[in-house]
Amino acid sequence: MKKIIFGTQRISEHNPQHLQALKEAIKSGIKIIDTSPSYIDGSAQRTIALAFRELEDDIKQNIEIISKFDINSNPTEVLEKSLKDLEIDYIDCLLIENPESILYKALEEGLSKDERLDEMNRVIFDAFLECESLIQNGKIKSYGISSEAFSIVHNNDKFLPYEDLITLAHNAAEELKNNNHGFSTIELPINILESEGLICAKWAKENSLRVIATRPLNAITNNQVYRLADYDESHEYYHHLNELLEVTDNEMLKPLFNLFEELDASKHKFGWIGDYETFLYTQAIPHIQKSLKSIDEKNAQTMLNFIDLFLIEYKKMVAYECSKKTKIALKEVFKDCRLSMQECALSYLLNIDDIDYIAVGMRKPSYVHEIMSLG
Repeated sequence: MKKIIFGTQRISEHNPQHLQALKEAIKSGIKIIDTSPSYIDGSAQRTIALAFRELEDDIKQNIEIISKFDINSNPTEVLEKSLKDLEIDYIDCLLIENPESILYKALEEGLSKDERLDEMNRVIFDAFLECESLIQNGKIKSYGISSEAFSIVHNNDKFLPYEDLITLAHNAAEELKNNNHGFSTIELPINILESEGLICAKWAKENSLRVIATRPLNAITNNQVYRLADYDESHEYYHHLNELLEVTDNEMLKPLFNLFEELDASKHKFGWIGDYETFLYTQAIPHIQKSLKSIDEKNAQTMLNFIDLFLIEYKKMVAYECSKKTKIALKEVFKDCRLSMQECALSYLLNIDDIDYIAVGMRKPSYVHEIMSLG
């Protein structure tokens, strides 16, 4: 599908499934990969390098790499790290991330609206100068801005104004004596629940900029995050749960027994799958590791194998429970759609002319096939 971009935010070189998903996406016709050196500390970009090693040069040359740097960082240093991890000589498009942080800092300092905008434009202009210089040196082909604040309502102090960006780009190119500015792309959240960014998208298209929609399936409304996707109930969950409860039902492993009972009772309580993942890594895993110290290494490894199988199925159950709640909460949004939530949500974006591309995270080959079959 021409409008789908492969997003790599949670892609790791250490997970064979992630690498295979990327390979399948390329095989299925993906022509743009969106990445950043901040994604799992560079692991996402090293995964791209692994996939590219197996490609013919003519195929690699037809795949665009979009990378990023934080506006508060040194773009040249960040870019050099990206080029090294990606094992390439240049980036097709380099996006400036987090420009809204300048605005938020000015707000905290109590600056007036005009002073805030002046400071923001000054910092963005300096970043544009850096990018224009990188174009001169052949390190990038174009640049752009990625910001969540483009999608905030305009009367909110945290909204990031964009009307002056073209002028800033023209001025930066003129200062460096480039014939044309290299400002090419806007990236911002747009989905079926968050449509405020379409105003920015319309402006971008009127100014010949490319628009990339992010978070197509992770929507935020009324301070609640929703995963706009259907998930099936796990058929193996209770088998693994009962197995673990039986093994841990003794004095030595009682803390684990209590944890798994608590997890089972709480699987429907997570707001969305991201809440579970935060709980898993900050509370559940440390608790499991501490509890396993009470047994010998061989038995601890055996227990970990049981626990891994359980956690795989538990995550499926959490996703299933979350999707049930999402369907109920958003029944009016999806009332006319007879497809899955993810199909409805992506179809909504695919039919908007002012959106050129949709960045979708795809960490499983099966998910790649599902997404690429749409449309």
